[in-house]
Amino acid sequence: MTSTAALGPRLPSPVQELTDERFERRGVRLLLKRDDLIHPALVGNKWRKLAPNLAAAAGRPVLTFGGAYSNHLRATAAAGRLLGLSAVGVVRGQELAGRPLNDSLARCAADGMRLHFVDRSTYRRKTEPETLAALLTAAGAPEAYVVPEGGSNAEAVRGCRALGEELDGAADVVAVACGTGGTLAGLAAGLGPGQRALGVPVLKGGFLAGDIRRLQERAFGGPRGTWSLDDRFHFGGYARVPAGLDRFAADFEHRHGLPVERLYVAKLLHALLTLTEEGAFPPGTALAAVITGRPFPEHP
Repeated sequence: MTSTAALGPRLPSPVQELTDERFERRGVRLLLKRDDLIHPALVGNKWRKLAPNLAAAAGRPVLTFGGAYSNHLRATAAAGRLLGLSAVGVVRGQELAGRPLNDSLARCAADGMRLHFVDRSTYRRKTEPETLAALLTAAGAPEAYVVPEGGSNAEAVRGCRALGEELDGAADVVAVACGTGGTLAGLAAGLGPGQRALGVPVLKGGFLAGDIRRLQERAFGGPRGTWSLDDRFHFGGYARVPAGLDRFAADFEHRHGLPVERLYVAKLLHALLTLTEEGAFPPGTALAAVITGRPFPEHP
């Protein structure tokens, strides 16, 4: 099997300091951890989470899960293409099976991923052993290596620990947008003494803290690092991008020449500006934002 290292990831990813008067007037330095530059196809935290799972798959087909706009499905499909691995994506929503593919699923199919659509009730039960076994059989991949939705498992969390290690001593607070929590769980474990991780969930529900504790338990045997969540910035839930958030992201792009991914990164940056203006970070704080992705579809 081809190693992911042969794909030439840019690690450690670069750290970029921005000049932004909205942060500077509060005495806060804003740094960007440019994980979006790790690899052109396997972007950001997807590289960190997928690489250890692909190694564990040891050449077997890989089966994973996601919704119709899943960044994780696209990354897994790209990894399959680049490494010559068979990839199967179980997609939430049986009703999508007879419709034209959206841009995200079309990219998955173009990269060679087989798409298997399931009804939402079955999808919710996908972690139950009997349901999972039936899904593997129905998808024609009974021996596949299973990567969970969002890619967050113990292997992924240990892979994301390197993100914290790369930022050891570089910032007081390191913030990341969270979907399933695996990146934050690993990030917090890799940070040094006196540093803390801040997670900005992009889904509603308030369930993530328990999931992160369980992920750290599975990955490390217990809690690691200092971390917290702020649940105020999901803007209505996953894939919700109200006009105000879109305007904020466009303004940030104009100010800094940085393409801002809307579903995760825009919510993270908006949260950090709001928290800064609320006085959440003392003057002198070095604040690092992890840029986990790029806009999709990408435009020249």
